[in-house]
Amino acid sequence: MPNVTPTVDSIDASILVALNEDSRATVIALAEKTKLSRNTVQARLAKLEKQGVLHSFERRIDPGALGYPLTAFILTSVTQRKLSKIADALDGVPEVVEVHGLSGVTDLLVHVVARDADDLYRIAGRILDIDGVEQTTTALVMRKLVDYRLAPLLRQLVIQS
Repeated sequence: MPNVTPTVDSIDASILVALNEDSRATVIALAEKTKLSRNTVQARLAKLEKQGVLHSFERRIDPGALGYPLTAFILTSVTQRKLSKIADALDGVPEVVEVHGLSGVTDLLVHVVARDADDLYRIAGRILDIDGVEQTTTALVMRKLVDYRLAPLLRQLVIQS
């Protein structure tokens, strides 16, 4: 079976916009907001979950509130044949928030949080010590200019209908 990417139509997008605005909204509240039937909203949400469009619910928590005010990205070059074991090792580092595989000059973009500069140094060293990691370059985030968002894309889909 070919790998088919699920598509979100304007009805799905309107439900997702409402859900994005109030992540705690009930199906009934979403139905009222979107002017769709409760059954339509419920069926669409179930379809989106099954297709993997909706990921697990996790509230966005400021790492600074947990004692991790520093954010950094560690550009990482690796031995490709060891990528699976490297990913497993990175998954075991609590300060690793997410990891992206890249094309181009470097292989991985590792998003980390740290308590202070010394902690960041320790984390970067721990990543560099992983078998198969060849080189790292650490970039400290000075300021976040645009937060993670999908609402503009969702609204664009709703408007296009």
